[in-house]
Amino acid sequence: MTKFVIYQVLPRLFGNYNTNLKPHGTIEENGCGKFNSFTPKALKEIKQLGVTHIWYTGVIEHATQTDYSAFKIQKDNPTIVKGKAGSPYAIKDYYDVDPDLAEDIPNRMTEFENLVDRTHKAKLQVIIDFVPNHVARQYHSDAKPEGVSDLGEYDHPEWFFSPLNNFYYIPGQAFSPHFEIKNYVETPAKATGNDHFSPSPTINDWYETVKLNYGVNYVEGMQKQFHPIPDTWLKMRDILLFWASKKVDGFRCDMAEMVPVEFWGWVIPQIKTMFPEVIFIAEVYNPAEYRNYLNNGKFDYLYDKVGMYDMLRNATSKNYAVRGLTLTWQSVSDIQEKMLNFLENHDEQRIGSGFFAGSGIYAQPAMIIAATLTKGPVMIYSGQELGELGMDFEGYSGVDGRTTIFDYWGVKSIQDWANGGKFDGKMLTEEQKELREFYNKLLNITLTEKAVKEGIMFDLVYANLDNPKFNTHEQFAYLRKQEEELLLIVTNFHDKHLETEVLIPQDAFKCLDIIENTIYSCVNLLDKNEVIDEIVLSTQNFFTCKVPAWKGKIYKLTKK
Repeated sequence: MTKFVIYQVLPRLFGNYNTNLKPHGTIEENGCGKFNSFTPKALKEIKQLGVTHIWYTGVIEHATQTDYSAFKIQKDNPTIVKGKAGSPYAIKDYYDVDPDLAEDIPNRMTEFENLVDRTHKAKLQVIIDFVPNHVARQYHSDAKPEGVSDLGEYDHPEWFFSPLNNFYYIPGQAFSPHFEIKNYVETPAKATGNDHFSPSPTINDWYETVKLNYGVNYVEGMQKQFHPIPDTWLKMRDILLFWASKKVDGFRCDMAEMVPVEFWGWVIPQIKTMFPEVIFIAEVYNPAEYRNYLNNGKFDYLYDKVGMYDMLRNATSKNYAVRGLTLTWQSVSDIQEKMLNFLENHDEQRIGSGFFAGSGIYAQPAMIIAATLTKGPVMIYSGQELGELGMDFEGYSGVDGRTTIFDYWGVKSIQDWANGGKFDGKMLTEEQKELREFYNKLLNITLTEKAVKEGIMFDLVYANLDNPKFNTHEQFAYLRKQEEELLLIVTNFHDKHLETEVLIPQDAFKCLDIIENTIYSCVNLLDKNEVIDEIVLSTQNFFTCKVPAWKGKIYKLTKK
């Protein structure tokens, strides 16, 4: 697949225009976005931002404190649900969608299917979460197809482990967490989702979830019993096929490395046999396992969190030397095209929060690099393009710099952009308009410029380490080339405007097959009013440019 851009969004938050919000508010008090909030107009605006895929987060039904028993949906015990709305990662029914997101609850699956169709009509592709490692403590499928047995339905709870079981059990002990629960009995206790194999998780564990059993015996030397195929593997394959049949284009696989790589290597080819275009993106945080999950697990893409994200965040907010980025990309140079770059998602703190940079404006150079350094995909999180602060006290989430995934809430920046469903941006501040225009230009550049989509990258930092006019603590520069298209990207992580000179070494001319002393005209694609009529590329000439504080420039060089 060629370069693509993902827009992650929680439907629960996106279409909620209520501004009279109450911490810990119920769905009746605070409201909730719906599948239908993604109107053709909304999707068109997202598409025009430079987006190819939408990751709808929180589609599959999960545990909640909202009572839907009137619709034949089993009620959850609120003392084992995080937040009034509940976590999208505590799956309650793999074969259903979140009733919160439906206008007409009995018709909820049709509303989701219509959303998929609308998204495709907008020439966007659909990604949803697949949460394979754990489910809600009170998992129960009301909507499973006829003939499908429920998870745990035929388990032997008297056994700690068996490849026949879907869960892990602590025989003879009841669930007794280190906090108060009411009117809930679980005997024997099941192991908790974050590999906590005791009956007593703490408030900091994933206590609302239970671990799924893929045939790994965690208490006896991590023995793998994969023959015959464990029952959980078969159930998960059927679930993936169910959602792929809904015309979903891809799965973002939550905590994929907590599930054995052998399962992925078995299931992904089977899904692709029937749905060859479906993509699989893995959340994997252990760099030592990256190639294992790509080669043996058959994933298409991995998060680049413990590398590119961490480096760019540290350069933006902790004064790390941006030259360290060279070692970062080199560590995954053989799999660069498979690494998904991002600066925000639902797990991470907002750029604009006081925990990160304090303003979305300051991440522009980092975002340029995330989007254009490699041929790999890039992702933004809904509201990032508007400088969302993520500093609300929503309830369970608290003021942590993140936009809540647990509470019924509205996102102010999205509300201002949406303007009651008009999506005209008239309520945005000038700074928000400027930032959104930056993202609009940058993301579209990643999709239209061959040098970014398909080209070779040449890192210029090593050649400028001794250059007194190039500060490698604050500046990063590189070339991208494909056929006759040549780009020079220069970024400034300093809080001061810089006039810099970039040396292009002989190696760059050889590697990129550029003829030295060629005359070019030059335009900054992020500001097409900035034009250089004539420059000569040579090892003897520095490329001179001015880069404002916390900005970057993408120069397109055209032979004269």
